[in-house]
Amino acid sequence: MNIKAKIKLFKRLYKEISGKGINGDTELAHINKTEAELLKQHGGAGTINEETGLRQYFGGGGGGGSTPAVQTQIIREAPGIEERKLGLMDIGLTLGQQPVNIPEYKVAQPTALQTGAFGLAGTQGVGSAAQQAGIASLQQAAAGPQISQFFNPYQSYVIDEINRQAAQQRMGVQAGAVQAGAFGGGREGVQLAEAERARLGMVGQAQAQGFQTALSAAQNAQQQQLAAGQALGTAGLQQQAMQQADIQSMLQAGGIQQQLAQQALDAQRATELQRAYEPFQRAEFVKNMYAAGPTSQSGITAATTPTVNPLAQTVGTGIAAYQAYAASQPKTQIINK
Repeated sequence: MNIKAKIKLFKRLYKEISGKGINGDTELAHINKTEAELLKQHGGAGTINEETGLRQYFGGGGGGGSTPAVQTQIIREAPGIEERKLGLMDIGLTLGQQPVNIPEYKVAQPTALQTGAFGLAGTQGVGSAAQQAGIASLQQAAAGPQISQFFNPYQSYVIDEINRQAAQQRMGVQAGAVQAGAFGGGREGVQLAEAERARLGMVGQAQAQGFQTALSAAQNAQQQQLAAGQALGTAGLQQQAMQQADIQSMLQAGGIQQQLAQQALDAQRATELQRAYEPFQRAEFVKNMYAAGPTSQSGITAATTPTVNPLAQTVGTGIAAYQAYAASQPKTQIINK
C-alpha cells in the first residue's frame, strides 16, 4: 500500500477514533513523554480511554490558555517595632537555651537545745535510786517494829536497884526478928513474903514501862520508815517528771530555733531562684509592653496580571504541527485530546 492510500485510511480511522473522545476530547496526536508531562502539569487527566484503549488528556489547558491572576499581600509591623520584637525573640531563644541553676533544697539541722534534749531522753533510770531506797524502807517497815533496838540500856540498872533495896528490906526484917526473939517465926515470914511481893511488883512494873517505851519508839520508827519510803518514791517520780519537762522545754525551744533556721534557708533559696529567673521576668515585661503598645501595620500587595501561557501555546502548536506533519515525525503514542 502506497503512502497516499495509507493517509486516506488514516484519515478515515482518525475521524472514527477521534469521535470516541470524552469530556471534550476531539483530536488525536503523536506526542513524546515530555509533551505528555506538560499536558498533565496543565491539568490533563492522563487516563486510559475505556473504548479506544488510548491515553487521554481531557481537562487541560492546551491550545494556549492563560495563567490565573496571583495577588500576594504581606502584612508587617510598623517600622522599628518589628525589629524590636525580633530582637526580643532572639533574647528569649538565648535565655531558653541557657540552663537555669536551680538551688537545692536545704534542711536545718537540729539545734544545740534539741541535741541536748535528745541526750536527756536517752538517759535511763532517772529517779530509780530514790525509788529503790523508798522501796527498801517500805519493806523494812513492813517487816514489823524492831522493839529490841529501842530497849533502855539502863533497864538492868533499875532492876538491880530494886533488888538491892528489896534485899536491904529483907535484912532489916530479919534483924528485927532476931532482936525480938522471933527469928524464923510466922511474923517474919509474912514480912519477908510481903517484901518479895513488893520487889517483884516493882521489877514487873519497871519492865512493863520499859517495854511500852520501846514499843512506842519502834512504832514511831516504823511510821517514819513508811513515810520515808513513800516520800522517796514520790521524789523519784518527781525527778522523772522534771526531766520530762526539761526535755519538752528544750525540744520546744530548739524547735522554734530550727524553724527560724529553716525559714532562713527557704528565704535564701527563694532569693537565688528569683535571681535565676529574673532575666525571664524582664523579657516577659518587655513582651507585655510590646503587646500593649502601638500595633500599626503596613501592607504590601503584589498582583500578577493574566498572561498567555507560553508552554500551553507550545503544546497547542505542537499538537497542530503533529497533525500536519504526522507522516514524517517518529511515532511514540496516540492520544485522545
